[in-house]
Amino acid sequence: MKFRVERDVLAEAVTWIARSLPTRPPVPVLAGVRIEAEADGVLRLASFDYEVSARSEIPAEVTEPGSVLVSGRLLAEISRALPAKPVDVVLDGTKVSVTCGASRFTLLTMPVEDYPQLPAMPGLSGTVDGDELTKAVAQVTVAASRDDTLPLLTGVRVEIEGEKVTLLATDRYRLALRELVWKPADPSISEVALVRARTLNDAAKSLGASGSVNVGLATGQGVDLIGFEAGGRHTTSLLVDGDYPPVRRLFPDESPIHAVVNTQLLTDAAKRVALVAERNTPIRLTFSEGQVVLDAGQGDDAQASEALEATLVGDDIAVAFNPQFLLDGLGALNTPFVRLAFTHPNKPVEFTGQESLEGEDLKEYRYLLVPIRFAS
Repeated sequence: MKFRVERDVLAEAVTWIARSLPTRPPVPVLAGVRIEAEADGVLRLASFDYEVSARSEIPAEVTEPGSVLVSGRLLAEISRALPAKPVDVVLDGTKVSVTCGASRFTLLTMPVEDYPQLPAMPGLSGTVDGDELTKAVAQVTVAASRDDTLPLLTGVRVEIEGEKVTLLATDRYRLALRELVWKPADPSISEVALVRARTLNDAAKSLGASGSVNVGLATGQGVDLIGFEAGGRHTTSLLVDGDYPPVRRLFPDESPIHAVVNTQLLTDAAKRVALVAERNTPIRLTFSEGQVVLDAGQGDDAQASEALEATLVGDDIAVAFNPQFLLDGLGALNTPFVRLAFTHPNKPVEFTGQESLEGEDLKEYRYLLVPIRFAS
């Protein structure tokens, strides 16, 4: 095998492929990136850990076709460090030489015949705007659990009904819901899938900039799989197995009290007040006519408070939140104003966005946050 490729093209492709490599692979070959040089001038790179696969195709000047398996993380580090010149890669026995200008590296190979067969990309289920997918996934995955002992909650529930896609995620303390529109291959499609939040986030971030993203979903055929494709890159992931809790019913049907606050001002104030809130210590928001007062700290501890202008409909109310969970929700809104809807001081509070102080709340993104009981 022998080929030449542009440094930036190689570095970008290998770095993306290496992102999905396992930190502690169960077998050594899974730490590798498989490189296939085709006679038609295409270089195919792939990684697979039995759950997530990634593939990328880039142009190259292929002199001798062939395939090889080398350490993915090492190749990624080397390719990023090379000078801005063409890279020559040659397979010589059990070693691969990488030459770029005056730089030369020699890598050991792994047995490519031991590498597992990559899963096929599922058939096209629909196409979604890349920017919209990236934004929606970021808004929802902020609420997904990071606790691997609860694998169901580390996933994002994807509900597809015709042209509407709904994403849901929860870690038991907050719940995020986002609706978006896509172009289904079959207008009557009706599917539900549970996708790992980390995998979904990586796919959306890396493929979203390519314009439109093709999504394939294969369920009920032995191996449940989801795939994403854009810009010559493909990634697939096994779906999470299990029944997701019925979280939709947690959103209140009506809220007798609601308040509207400038999102950026509330975010900045919450960050300042949270400086005195020790770990797991909440900050309190007290809403009254025309204002909201944020405060944290009690007794002999450091204390902080700040008042902001707010519009309140209904009775005065005070709630306390985990500061980071509050900031996560505000940061995900992407609207000038936030509407907080209350049913009771100890019941979950629904956050939605508004474009203006008197405008309608936008229900396409909803963030539900459980309050913390604030000690007197």
